[in-house]
Amino acid sequence: MFDFHKDKQRYFNMQYTNSKEYILPFIKKHISHDKKLDVLEIGCAEAGVLKAFTDKGHQCVGIELDPNRTEIAKAFMAEEMESGKIEFMSKNIYDIDVKKDLKTTFDLIILKDVIEHIHDQAKFMSFLHKFLKPDGKIFFGFPPWQMPFGGHQQVAKSKVLSSVPYYHMLPRSIYKWILKAFGESPQKVENMLEIKDTGISIERFEKILKKENYTTLKRQLYLINPIYKYKFGLSARKQLGIISAIPVLRNFLSTCAYYLIEENK
Repeated sequence: MFDFHKDKQRYFNMQYTNSKEYILPFIKKHISHDKKLDVLEIGCAEAGVLKAFTDKGHQCVGIELDPNRTEIAKAFMAEEMESGKIEFMSKNIYDIDVKKDLKTTFDLIILKDVIEHIHDQAKFMSFLHKFLKPDGKIFFGFPPWQMPFGGHQQVAKSKVLSSVPYYHMLPRSIYKWILKAFGESPQKVENMLEIKDTGISIERFEKILKKENYTTLKRQLYLINPIYKYKFGLSARKQLGIISAIPVLRNFLSTCAYYLIEENK
């Protein structure tokens, strides 16, 4: 596990800077920042991504399943909470009543490094419709499952396992044996196996979008994920157009996919 996974302040700052320098510019063409927007982030963690949006004057809500991370977010965003710019909920998204709990629908929904952790992604995508305003948009950022570290093995305690690419694609039984053999805790093994079960490819994601009545406004695949700039000192690099156009292969060579989508009119 890298040090920044343990240092919540550093991780918050990484997410904030990445949001300001890459996510905001990515959505700029289709979402105006000249007016106050209602913004929802599902799986907001410590709320670094949302910090870039409150800085722009937008009204934000962060939903996070882990209550410990929610409390950290509240501490980091105490000033914004005091001024009414943001609120947080620690709740399962399926348990939320939009009218009762949120009292508004949203111009923008953000899912950054979240969709690859969700079971039954088609059900989830269908559920999102009720959170959107008529012209609302949804931003996704996720690692394709087949990319070198698509199993999130960088979070492994073992320095060897955290540094080796692609082994998450081994058969489930072998993958589980390797994790246990290198001393990963039962909880860590369970978490990593769950990611193996829920990991999503570019093709499956786009198939779900079509099935659930969404259209893609913008897509960008990255050879080098923008967040790697702050994690590892590597400059973000967009994927070559010719690679982005080749189904299946692009999953192995793209470390991140950004999408902006909306409901079909």
